[in-house]
Amino acid sequence: MGELFRSEEMTLAQLFLQSEAAYCCVSELGELGMVQFRDLNPDVNVFQRKFVNEVRRCEEMDRKLRFVEKEIKKANIPTIDTGENPEVPFPRDMIDLEATFEKLENELKEINTNQEALKKNFLELTELKHILRRTQQFFDEVWLKNHQDIQMEDPNLLEESSSLLDPSEAGRGAPLRLGFVAGVINRERIPTFERMLWRVCRGNVFLRQTEIEDPLEDPTTGDQVHKSVFIIFFQGDQLKNRVKKICEGFRASLYPCPETPQERKEMAAGVNTRIDDLQMVLNQTEDHRQRVLQAAAKTIRVWFIKVRKMKAIYHTLNLCNIDVTQKCLIAEVWCPVSDLDSIQFALRRGTERSGSTVPSILNRMQTKQTPPTYNKTNKFTSGFQNIVDAYGIGTYREINPAPYTIITFPFLFAVMFGDMGHGLLMTCAALYLVIRETRLLAQKSDNEMFNMIFAGRYIILLMGIFSVYTGLIYNDCFSKSLNMFGSSWSVRPMFFPKGNWTFETLDGNSVLQLDPAVPGVFGGPYPLGIDPIWNVATNKLTFLNSFKMKMSVVLGVIHMLFGVTLSLFNHLYFKKPLNIFLGFIPEIVFMSSLFGYLILLIFYKWAAYDAATSKDAPSLLIAFINMCLFNYNDPTNKPLYRGQVGIQSLLVVIALACVPCMLVVKTMVLRRQYLWKKHLGTQKFGGIRVGNGPTEDEAEIIDHDQLSQHSEEGDEFNFGDMAVHQAIHTIEYCLGCISNTASYLRLWALSLAHAQLSEVLWGMVMHLGLSSRSGGGFFGLSIIFSAFATLTVCILLIMEGLSAFLHALRLHWVEFQNKFYTGQGFKFVPFSFESILEGRFDE
Repeated sequence: MGELFRSEEMTLAQLFLQSEAAYCCVSELGELGMVQFRDLNPDVNVFQRKFVNEVRRCEEMDRKLRFVEKEIKKANIPTIDTGENPEVPFPRDMIDLEATFEKLENELKEINTNQEALKKNFLELTELKHILRRTQQFFDEVWLKNHQDIQMEDPNLLEESSSLLDPSEAGRGAPLRLGFVAGVINRERIPTFERMLWRVCRGNVFLRQTEIEDPLEDPTTGDQVHKSVFIIFFQGDQLKNRVKKICEGFRASLYPCPETPQERKEMAAGVNTRIDDLQMVLNQTEDHRQRVLQAAAKTIRVWFIKVRKMKAIYHTLNLCNIDVTQKCLIAEVWCPVSDLDSIQFALRRGTERSGSTVPSILNRMQTKQTPPTYNKTNKFTSGFQNIVDAYGIGTYREINPAPYTIITFPFLFAVMFGDMGHGLLMTCAALYLVIRETRLLAQKSDNEMFNMIFAGRYIILLMGIFSVYTGLIYNDCFSKSLNMFGSSWSVRPMFFPKGNWTFETLDGNSVLQLDPAVPGVFGGPYPLGIDPIWNVATNKLTFLNSFKMKMSVVLGVIHMLFGVTLSLFNHLYFKKPLNIFLGFIPEIVFMSSLFGYLILLIFYKWAAYDAATSKDAPSLLIAFINMCLFNYNDPTNKPLYRGQVGIQSLLVVIALACVPCMLVVKTMVLRRQYLWKKHLGTQKFGGIRVGNGPTEDEAEIIDHDQLSQHSEEGDEFNFGDMAVHQAIHTIEYCLGCISNTASYLRLWALSLAHAQLSEVLWGMVMHLGLSSRSGGGFFGLSIIFSAFATLTVCILLIMEGLSAFLHALRLHWVEFQNKFYTGQGFKFVPFSFESILEGRFDE
């Protein structure tokens, strides 16, 4: 149970692994995930290590698998994730895997190459088909139109017009012959293409273009491209060359087009036949490709796991030292002491699996190095541990704030977010994530925001539950109070003397004041939470401000005192009596004398004054300021009790006396201990102790952390640096007690802001729908309620919830954890296949 409140006890161990068993032993340790390997070859280049060739082979296999995976995704074939965790293949199996992946990659590349060539050929034939069809249509339309016009004007010009429009119809003695080229170009380039032709050829060419209705597939990229067929008429070879160069510059595809209609018809028939044959071949190629990819999709994840595990093993083996005999590998690992038996069993299992007869050896080592910090977590505590680790990884074996954060973090959040309705909505959302967590984990969403919320589902659940509780205390549900126990206030006329309020008085006055000092009006304390009558009171805000402000100070001081108390357990565990007597005790006395006394005044004032005497109650803020200034002659602020001046003066003197204990005394004692150890140390001659210095047991009281500046290398104790360090710590703590207490007033401020936003949203949105008395009010209320629900979720749940979350985070990081938590450790990162693979398949 104690390990829950501290990090695990770690040890440095040395592994002696036989060469033939090292691979399987590391494999078993990776499955266990309880050891962190140290690099014993930090000065050796990565490319000069023993297993670099095996790592390269694994990387090459991983590259081939990524290529196959890319092709599978391109084909929209789902990969099957059975949750299988295959064993690591033996080193001798690497050759078979390489051969399998090589064959699969070559087959896919060959299929892709052939398919691309076939698609390119199919595209060219398709474009040629459209060219022949559009060209024939163009010649037929223009020939028919011109023959009709010429017959109407001059029938003798028929033969000359025919030779101009269609070279196939002109005789050998024709005075003019026009050449033409036909091709296909991207549709968006047509306007620029036409302008360029007009400018370069100076208007001596004739362009006719028409769009291809169906988009064509680009064989290289697979995109759908819209194209147009064009035909250009020109005269002379010079214009022909210019036209071809312009077409080449605009990446237009030119195709040979016969001059006679009969040749065009015969070519079109041949093209259609070739297209049909090519389509059949393409379908067969695609079917074969689909079969290959579907077969690979069934095992692609298992292959990935095997290759990545092998690569991780060889990378880990590169961290080890190789014995001079070349028969043994030496490794150093950090591991939890509680898991040593499991590690020994994993090593035995690896040795047996490899077939070796020589057992592997695990030897614990003594070291002065600081071990890594390892806190065991589960799916419930991991979110809270991540909150703590985000501030800083805990120093080895110091108190872990996570168990206390499980309670204090949701509670402080709920103090700022207290609303039964909003808390219930948050609880329901978190319950949905908790109940369906198995199914949601299996889906492996790519949404980063959802994954972050899902990881903190238990934090959100507790925040929602605590918000329902604080909403019950505030008696606040969507800015409205619930009349669960009736009201302790009464406005019935029978309770008043004759001549006072009547029913007519109540109906005719919108604002009336209930005096709690009048007998019968106030029926006593409310059973639980805030009386619902305050929801309609004009001084509601004044009352809640006073209540929540005092509550924030009480909670804040208790939270900080608890943090200072936790530092005592750190000092006791690390055996630092100097820190206890000159650190913890002055700190707790300083805070209790001032701010602990302030809490007692708050409770005393609540208990000492009733409704009749509350108007004469002095201000606690002014009283506390006068206490610190020794000002007791203020006529506007009467004392709370007898002997207040003497008690407060004594408390301030005690608090002030604690400051030099932390500031000066501790530094002087550290210096005295250092000189005592250096100049009057013990000397032993023949086993006899000489001198009057401290014994070895007495020397243990020296605070080794504070004397770390004169470490093993023999650095001199720097009194100036130590004095400055202690001065900074003392000033930070004393001023921090004031600023941190004020910082907890954010509990009051955000609670007030949340309640006011909720009330404004109800009054400006929902109240409009409820105030309607017309026949269509129901439909209007439905629309308004939709807007109210949307704004509630977006503003009050998400935005306000995030704001309260961040403020609760700050209160824990700055105001609470800095009292006992240094957070200067480094995290334990074990060699684990699970952690290596979990990022790979979340994509």
